[in-house]
Amino acid sequence: MYSKFLDPKNDLTFKKVFGQHPHLLKSFLNAILPLTKGSFIETLEYLPAEMVPENPLMKHSIVDVRCKDNFGRQFIVEMQMHWTTAFMQRVLFNASKAYVRQMDKSYQYSILEPVYALSLVNEIFQPKKETYYHHYQIVNVADTEQQIEGLEFVFIELPKFKAKNLTEKKLQVLWLRFMTEIDEKTADASPDLLSNQEISEAIESVRTSAFSPAEMEAYDKYWDIVRTEKTLYAGYFEKGIKKGKALGQALGRAEGKAEGRAEGELLIACKTALRGISKNMARKDIMELTDISDNLLDKLFALYKKYKSEAINHIEEIID
Repeated sequence: MYSKFLDPKNDLTFKKVFGQHPHLLKSFLNAILPLTKGSFIETLEYLPAEMVPENPLMKHSIVDVRCKDNFGRQFIVEMQMHWTTAFMQRVLFNASKAYVRQMDKSYQYSILEPVYALSLVNEIFQPKKETYYHHYQIVNVADTEQQIEGLEFVFIELPKFKAKNLTEKKLQVLWLRFMTEIDEKTADASPDLLSNQEISEAIESVRTSAFSPAEMEAYDKYWDIVRTEKTLYAGYFEKGIKKGKALGQALGRAEGKAEGRAEGELLIACKTALRGISKNMARKDIMELTDISDNLLDKLFALYKKYKSEAINHIEEIID
């Protein structure tokens, strides 16, 4: 069946909608972010998106747009296709680095403007929470009304979003419907979405007729890579869970599953580090990206020196 539309969560389409049309990005951010009246974005200027070294394992899992508004505030928008526990730390690092990079050689702290990190996640990462919208600030623990301004984070679990239960913030609902309803299976866009000028334009931007054969090939390739990465992550994760269950049986404790979960994530971190080593990434960048210890990184360097491109197949030699 011929598709009329492409999924806006794909790298190609996401950047085409939000990375090439500042007025659409402005509408999206004003609707999604917790901005107060009088502080809405009026104009946007695109900035280089690269903030940290690419994750060598999941370099196709994240699409992002970085921009600055008329107040000097920076906005980092990311579309995360699948969740890992390290992703939140990556977002924190990304936003912090953007905040610090505003500093000029005179070290005038007064010039620093807030940085907002918006992460759209295509998986559920807080299954026990009903809400899909997670807003984080730096606040006083005893009095949350007191806030240190500078960094704010919003994570949205797209699979939890259900428009039928929402009546407030209409434009926010429409934009999230665009992100969750429009894809290759969409026969016709909803009149509710088409009634808004910006969202109607965004929908037109993801029509298949707007893409060249080369772009369509890149679109399909992106999904292939994401599926491969997700399968790879799931394989390591499941392997860790199985080992954890065996450990739990041997110890007679429930902690075995948690041990296995941690081991699965450690395998992913080691694989990521090896990819970085193979690409001659700086040691400090690998450690920031993976959060592994000096000792383990030494072992990974030795493993790569011994096995080269086959080192990934021998990770368990240094973990077990």
